[in-house]
Amino acid sequence: MDLEQGGVPTVSVHTHTFARLVGSVARANGMPTVRQCFVPQPVVGKSPAELRGYIEGDDPITRRPFMQGVLDGLTAPLSDADRTGLSFERSTPRLLPPDSEDTLHRLFLDNNYTDCLPIVLPTEARVAAMLRGTRHAPDEIVGRLRPTSYREFWEFTVEKVAVNAVMAGARPEYLPVILALAASGMTARSSSTTSFATLALVNGPIRREIGMNAGIGVFGPYNHANATIGRAYGLLSQNLQGGSVPGDTYMGSLGNSYNYTAAFAENEEESPWEPYHVQRGFKPEDSTVSVFFGGWYTLAGFGPRDHWEQNFRRALAACEPFIAPMLVLDPLVARGFVARGIETKQQLIDWCARNGRLPAGEYRDNQWVQTLLKPKAVAGIAPYAANFAAADDADVPLFQPEDISIVVAGGATQPAWRMIAGAARGVNTHSIDAWR
Repeated sequence: MDLEQGGVPTVSVHTHTFARLVGSVARANGMPTVRQCFVPQPVVGKSPAELRGYIEGDDPITRRPFMQGVLDGLTAPLSDADRTGLSFERSTPRLLPPDSEDTLHRLFLDNNYTDCLPIVLPTEARVAAMLRGTRHAPDEIVGRLRPTSYREFWEFTVEKVAVNAVMAGARPEYLPVILALAASGMTARSSSTTSFATLALVNGPIRREIGMNAGIGVFGPYNHANATIGRAYGLLSQNLQGGSVPGDTYMGSLGNSYNYTAAFAENEEESPWEPYHVQRGFKPEDSTVSVFFGGWYTLAGFGPRDHWEQNFRRALAACEPFIAPMLVLDPLVARGFVARGIETKQQLIDWCARNGRLPAGEYRDNQWVQTLLKPKAVAGIAPYAANFAAADDADVPLFQPEDISIVVAGGATQPAWRMIAGAARGVNTHSIDAWR
């Protein structure tokens, strides 16, 4: 943009699988005729000769020589359409015309307002009942969301969040949790090609007040509050950020089942350690929700047994090095670590940071290390610069202590644990009490 504002013409280059997406982004930003050219996907891992072949070959979208498209884009004069651009009417009607229940269900489905499962139709009476779950005014602005950094933020109100809570089947007493999630600024429907999801962890007294599950089947479909809070978070992220449509505003290659619902509570009563929200500076009597960006990989095991260190080292080495794990430990596992002398979560976090390592050659060969972490290495940022400078067979650290989180949850029927991709980016814990 700086080049264009300085009078220097530019052409954006993308891989062909993103043609629909970048066209949509250009339209959303009022530039539907922006000059764009395309090369085949993928580009990561290709040899210089293969990449040169892309440049010397045809654009897979226009079927014209790639370089001819670049030259035309740089030299062709601006048309009237280029100068006019595009604007949108952003407002939408508050109410839909009345119709039969079947027709309205079909309308919501056809317009991508749902997660493709049946919803509760958000009538005025149902939304009004939901709004009784908070003291905040229906027209109060809650926050802003967008699926990627290349799209505009959409601003939304308490009432719009309540509409999605109704659709998800939530109860009014759950609304403060859902509002806190909406206000976090973290979308549950990221458009990353890596098929990320966002996990939501609830701490404090509200867990018991609304009957959330922190015990047996904590990640399963066995609790109304867990299931509908997570679903409402997904629906509001989809509907209040401009959509989540595959190929348009969602590019996750495999997708992620966590996008249906991913809310759970920490089992504070059975944990030998302090709760997660206390680690983040809140008081035990505060009610909070924490959001973790990830949900991409999941590793599982049992223990700790005599060889737990080797087991954990292998699991940590199998984690994707561009995003640290959230360790979810059954209470039996947490107590087992205490019995082995690990008396705090921080001690286990520090052990994982020291022992989560990979040969530098394997580390550097990771696709997302190349695309996301290499720029930090080139900029001289630690520890990435040292990791890229290390010999291929030298072990390098994968994660920093501040990147790793530990949560105790589960029903103590088996000493099971999971490592789930779960980056706690910035301020990831938010007050629920502020939305009561």
